Amino acid sequence: MPITDILKKNADFYPNDVALVEINPKLENQTKLTWREYSLIETGASDAYRTEITWSEFNKKANRFANLLLARGIKKGDKVAILLMNCLEWLPIYFGVLKTGALAVPLNYRYTADEIKYCLNLSEADAIVFGPEFIGRVEEIVDRIPRVKDWFYLGNDCPTFAQSYDKLVTYCSSKNPEITLTDDDEAAIYFSSGTTGFPKAIIHAHKSLVHAAMTEQNHHSQTKDDVFLCIPPLYHTGAKMHWFGSFLVGGKAVLLKGIKPEWILDVVSKEQCSIVWLLVPWAQDILDAIERGDIKLEDYDLSKWRLMHIGAQPVPPSLVKRWKKYFPNHDYDTNYGLSESIGPGCVHLGVENIHKVGAIGKAGFGWEVKIVDDNKNEVERGEVGELCVKGPGVMLAYYRDEEATKQVLKDGWLFTGDVAQEDEDGFIFLVDRKKDVIISGGENLYPVQIEDFLRKNDKIKDVAVIGLPDARLGEIAAAIVEVKPECTLTEEEITEFCIDLPRYKRPHKFIFADVPRNPTGKIEKPKLRDIYCGEKLVAKQINN
Repeated sequence: MPITDILKKNADFYPNDVALVEINPKLENQTKLTWREYSLIETGASDAYRTEITWSEFNKKANRFANLLLARGIKKGDKVAILLMNCLEWLPIYFGVLKTGALAVPLNYRYTADEIKYCLNLSEADAIVFGPEFIGRVEEIVDRIPRVKDWFYLGNDCPTFAQSYDKLVTYCSSKNPEITLTDDDEAAIYFSSGTTGFPKAIIHAHKSLVHAAMTEQNHHSQTKDDVFLCIPPLYHTGAKMHWFGSFLVGGKAVLLKGIKPEWILDVVSKEQCSIVWLLVPWAQDILDAIERGDIKLEDYDLSKWRLMHIGAQPVPPSLVKRWKKYFPNHDYDTNYGLSESIGPGCVHLGVENIHKVGAIGKAGFGWEVKIVDDNKNEVERGEVGELCVKGPGVMLAYYRDEEATKQVLKDGWLFTGDVAQEDEDGFIFLVDRKKDVIISGGENLYPVQIEDFLRKNDKIKDVAVIGLPDARLGEIAAAIVEVKPECTLTEEEITEFCIDLPRYKRPHKFIFADVPRNPTGKIEKPKLRDIYCGEKLVAKQINN
């Protein structure tokens, strides 16, 4: 069954039930519109705090975009990129692409212009939908990617180099396009990266997406009456695949455009949300606000909230202990996954296993796991090795990268690059990562990219970027900077230099010291971690 069949089923069975709600808390005192009212004005022109769409309207919106793409010559196997902030149109656009038989290609909203160009070229995108936040970045590259024929703009004041999505879909049929799809058809390309920071294009079939929905629903028992609060970005597999559990049963989801603790609790209260997926920093912020007295739980109706689960980064057991103090009736789960395994769920803790907090858990629904040594042989329990997973959600391949595919896919097993061990009860614990990727607040930071940027400073002889533990973000990026002997360099100077680096990539700490390299010239990052991760640093923290 292709994933698009689930949308059609929901539209047929629950046509007038609310499918999606968008909440913009910055506009709380403004108008609240229904979808029909909202559709009378251009997308993005509304000052609505709350907007909703039914399953029937969701499906019709997807069909209109699908029929627009088909009219423009998009066909099965083509690729359509999506570069949008979370909004009510995001998911209908995604499903509109899938209904044509084309592949949806979600892009990280933090990408620079060059990164957008790289990903469009790598995925061989034929069209793109982008929002107002990206006009400047898209304008830089629009003339440098001749393959992209259609640049659809979602919002007001359409730039001259693009076409208005809103105006074009108005004249398109809302009937389901007659495109035959199967489980094995390619459905989407998601981007990931290795330690080099160059994104890889990950291909998933419809069966991967459907299995993600089945896995999520099996793990968290979503019913039609559950309401899922979605805060993380939809371009990422994490947010979307967790939503898929609600999607499978026709449940309502709420898209919250903000992460302030009071906004989260207010929406849970007003929308009667029952399932909330958080990142560690957001859970930490909620607890801190409660303990400071900024938030009083009695001011909210949180009676329907039954599950809080976390993914995207290691979860401190102390955080879960604090959470249960204030929310003793909540079920809790930890989810592990990769974009290559269609996001979270290939390993999960399970709501019944809170006594094992600290572990990532056991194999998820429909998944197998093993831990192997460098010779690909399974290790004994308690021994350390590389975590491998196998199941219907494993990617088909890295697009246009056969060599990289062979390195991680072997006999159906996905080699994750994560080092793990299994305890006596069969629970898996992550020990370290083979890759040097830093996960900070759920976002991947690639040290090589940051190092390459810092090396442009004429006063820097060498630099290495590593992750340091952080109670709120999980990890922060720290730059060990070796200054040229004849030069002096202050923290203020290097902080100013980093203004041209995207904010989320800027190191939080700068440590002035020698950068060790081995005889082959590689930076000895394990040595740096040994030196700095276990000691109290006196280096000044930069509050980015």
